[in-house]
Amino acid sequence: MTTSAETTESTAFLPGGVELAYDTFGDPGADPLLLIMGLGGPMTWWDVRLCQQLSEAGFYVIRYDNRDVGHSSPHPSDERITLARLARAFVGLPTRSPYTLTDLADDAAALLTHLGIESAHVWGVSMGGMIAQTLAIHHPDRVRSVCSTMSTTGRRAVGFQHPTLLPALVIKKPGLEGYIERQIKGGIQIGSPLYPEPEDEVRRRAIDTWNRGVNAAAVARQMLAILTQPDRTEDLGRIKVPFSVIHGLADKMVHVSGGRATAAAVPGAEITLIKGMGHDLPVGLWPTFIKIVRRTADRAADRTLTA
Repeated sequence: MTTSAETTESTAFLPGGVELAYDTFGDPGADPLLLIMGLGGPMTWWDVRLCQQLSEAGFYVIRYDNRDVGHSSPHPSDERITLARLARAFVGLPTRSPYTLTDLADDAAALLTHLGIESAHVWGVSMGGMIAQTLAIHHPDRVRSVCSTMSTTGRRAVGFQHPTLLPALVIKKPGLEGYIERQIKGGIQIGSPLYPEPEDEVRRRAIDTWNRGVNAAAVARQMLAILTQPDRTEDLGRIKVPFSVIHGLADKMVHVSGGRATAAAVPGAEITLIKGMGHDLPVGLWPTFIKIVRRTADRAADRTLTA
């Protein structure tokens, strides 16, 4: 994923004191599309060019920083999560998390309320896909369609990552250069082998992200929310809106079984499995992504017209 020029940001002040930074693209009268990023990712990981292309496809695009990321509210206690605590959650032992995926989905619903949007199409990637699923489950009236990308159901038998990747999710080497190094190595570990991202693009995005604000403790808190998520399989079976799954066959962070299980759980879901795609959004696949998101949204419009 790459970033481009800065855009004008706004802040949504939500009930409970959470503040979310967000920006928008396109005509407010177009189909609203809420973009939800994954673990530790600010909204700028949704490339400006991709957002512009989505707006050209007929969407009013909204991207935002989840709480504890970028310019949105940090966790008030700045609670730090140890690697031992993450490991405990990883193996399924009871572990308290400072906040949950449901809390993050509630934030998304509250952002729509702040914007005066009754319901929106939702595209979430990785943790963002988990949040999108949770949003559709807990706030079904706020969701028109869902595109869940490189994500999973919360069931431990699917969508797993190799245990050796877990320590790499917590930034250890301090400073900007350490963060850049981690991003470059991480891209090699989990990126798309058929769609490699140039190192200078990774470096540029890393610098942009660092300047926006990087907090290792916050990444660990979000990771704990992922590791303690419930199995949504049964609840996914009650989703009634058009639903699409995109997953890379080369995804090492969230095994493709997670995407398959998600599609199998949601009635009428479509699934697209992509050879050579890992755990990122490579530029070469943007046309495919946009086509699927647009098609899924159009299914919702067709359903409304025939209702």
